Formats: sequence, structure tokens, C-alpha cells
Amino acid sequence: MTAEGFDTDVPAVEVLAVGRVGVDLYPEQSGVPLAEVRTFAKSLGGTATNVAVAAARLGRRAAVLTKVGPDGFGPYVRSALESFGVSSRFVGTAPDLQTPVVFCALDPPEDPPLLFYRAPLAPDLSLTDDDVPWDLVTTVPLLWVTGTGVSASPARETQRRVLERRARRTHTVLDLDHRPMFWPDVPTARREIGWMLDHVTVAVGNRAEVEVAVGTADPDAAAARLLARGVELAVVKKGAEGVLFATAAGSWTVPPHPVDVVCGLGAGDAFGGALAHGLLAGWEPERTARYANVAGALVAGRLACADAMPTPSEIEDRL
Repeated sequence: MTAEGFDTDVPAVEVLAVGRVGVDLYPEQSGVPLAEVRTFAKSLGGTATNVAVAAARLGRRAAVLTKVGPDGFGPYVRSALESFGVSSRFVGTAPDLQTPVVFCALDPPEDPPLLFYRAPLAPDLSLTDDDVPWDLVTTVPLLWVTGTGVSASPARETQRRVLERRARRTHTVLDLDHRPMFWPDVPTARREIGWMLDHVTVAVGNRAEVEVAVGTADPDAAAARLLARGVELAVVKKGAEGVLFATAAGSWTVPPHPVDVVCGLGAGDAFGGALAHGLLAGWEPERTARYANVAGALVAGRLACADAMPTPSEIEDRL
């Protein structure tokens, strides 16, 4: 037990992901609008949560810093995390809020629309200093934070203090994770996410997300602007054109891995978990990019997020 009140076996955690958690409900009848869906399949979800699950599938010791409600979905989230090998010890409970639920429509499958139930405030956005394992934040080999995590208070201020305490230690990763419905407008998102860019070593996002963060959707220009902010590795996903990895030493575009898309949800999180794995393994950027591309493609060819995260053997077989 540390002086700050957490039983944090610090060496046991390699990846700490901070942010969204929820319950995803997937239609079991594809190709029909939500109004006509008869049954749904339940799955663990949320960007930060999925990244932690993906990293755990690849053998990393992962934990999630988040919150759930006091409802029946709270115990489900904790048990699901543990079943995936992700520690739930930093999953708190927000007494007056409900665990988020997300409905997914599977049309179009490449970019399915999402219906979020996170009002009046999602528990993961109610994180305060009392919820944070400060010793772990400082020492964990890889810290993963998201743009969504600063979309509302008090989590905004808490995540800022987390990054200040982290002091831009190696492998402080920002998933830009821009969801327009969580923000009042783009300038607000750009201001808050921009602050985070000055406190991380890795930034990852797609064209739309980097445009929000640095004002341009051009991958090369966006990567240059991210590096100019002090980021050591900029990762820009270019969809069918592959993914751009850029460092001060140069940039590489790795082509996408072909797949018949079943559901695009979770593919980016699988990519993120594989990125975390490659960073911790000390791989060269190109090797990490190819590995992460395959991880994302495998999930895009499956239904569900956390449940669909690939194993090392599945990725190696495709490589």
C-alpha cells in the first residue's frame, strides 16, 4: 500500500490506459436500421479500455484508470476486464452516474455510426485526483491518454495533472480520439487537445483527428506540426493509403493490410494496443507499423471490439 492509498504493485503494470469505458451493444441482425434490430450482443468497449485489452492479448500487463456507475453494468465491466487479463483495480465508481452504453449500427460496416448514452456525464469523465494512482502514473512504462478524456470536467483537470506529474516520460501516448459529439466545437477541442500535445511523446490519430489537433488533414504536414510540438513519434492513419509513422529521423508510410470489413469499430484500438506493444519492445517504427496494421485489420474483419482483439500468433500468421 502506498502513501497515496493504492495497493500498486508498480512493476506489475506495463500499460496504464486512462479514459473511456462502456458496454457496447452490437446488432445481431446486420444491414438493418436500429429501429428494426431485434437482438443485441453485449461486449466490453471504450477506446482506452479496448487498447488495454489489445495490449494484454499481446502479453502486456495492462490496467485501466476509469470509472463506472453503481448499476449492474459496473460489475460486468470489472469482470470482463479481468477475464481479458486487464487489471480492474483502478476502476472506481461514480455514485450518481450510470455506466455508459453504446449502440452500434453496422451500416456502413467500415465506419458504423454510434449512439452514445453518456448523459448527464460519463463516469470516466468524473475522474478526480483521489482516483489516480500517482506512483504508477509516474513510473509505468507506458501511459495511454485520450483526447476524449479532456472533453469535460473534472476529468479534464485531472488528466492535465496526470500529464504534468508524468513530465513527458518516454512512452507517454496521446490517442487524439476526437468524437465531435463530446465537444461544443472544434476550437475548444483544438485548445484542450493542443495542451496535451505539449506533454506527450507519441501522438496517434486519423486525418480528421490530426486536423482538429493541429489544423491540417494533410498527413505529412500534420506529422511535421506534431513533431514541432515536441512529440517524438507522430502516427497518422491514412485509411486505404496506410499509416504514416514520423520521427525526427524521417517518415515511413506502411500500406494497409487487406481485409473484408465486417465492422470497423475497434480496429483503431487494436492498432493502439499493438503500437503500445511495439514501443515497449523497442521495435523500429516500420516493424511496429506493419504489426499494428495487421492487428487492426484482423479486428475490422470481426464483430465486436474487446472480444475481437488478436493474439500474437494470429498477427504473426498474417505477417
